[in-house]
Amino acid sequence: MKVYLAGPDVFLPDAAAMAAEKKRLCARHGLEGVFPTDPRPDPAADAQADLWYAIYLRNEAHIRACDALVANLTPFRGPSADAGTVYELGFMRALGRPVAGYSNDALGFSDRTRRFLGQGLARRGERDVDAEGLALEDFGLADNLMIDGGIRAAGGLLVRKPVAPARRWQDLEGFEACLKALAAG
Repeated sequence: MKVYLAGPDVFLPDAAAMAAEKKRLCARHGLEGVFPTDPRPDPAADAQADLWYAIYLRNEAHIRACDALVANLTPFRGPSADAGTVYELGFMRALGRPVAGYSNDALGFSDRTRRFLGQGLARRGERDVDAEGLALEDFGLADNLMIDGGIRAAGGLLVRKPVAPARRWQDLEGFEACLKALAAG
């Protein structure tokens, strides 16, 4: 089973080392990991595209060639998961293939959003609203309900684990739990 390894890990200073470690863990469970920066089978197809579009095309080709996806949903530059990762997870879900995810922040989405917004919150009736009067999503989920819902609807695993901030981008226990679930299929 080929597994697309979605997440903001591509932005890490040691992205290549993280890719190698995730692929090693995949192999331990009889899976083949595909990292977003892996070469595309047909690199000539990217030659005419702008760099950003070539990256998009490569990642989409990888997703289409994989049997499943594991997403690193650890909050990235805000209270929610990386937007590109969420797109990739939804794309794989739309293909009808297995998806799983993990977050190295066990705090719920609504609590992270409150922490992120700080004092810019007010109460309107039964709901918290931000400075623009927009209601906060408050279901106690790991992230936006579409992310949690997509994983649940696919029968996938969503692991939430508290990890010390200094280790949140390196800890792979949640990732490995997802691999075990996929391998057990």
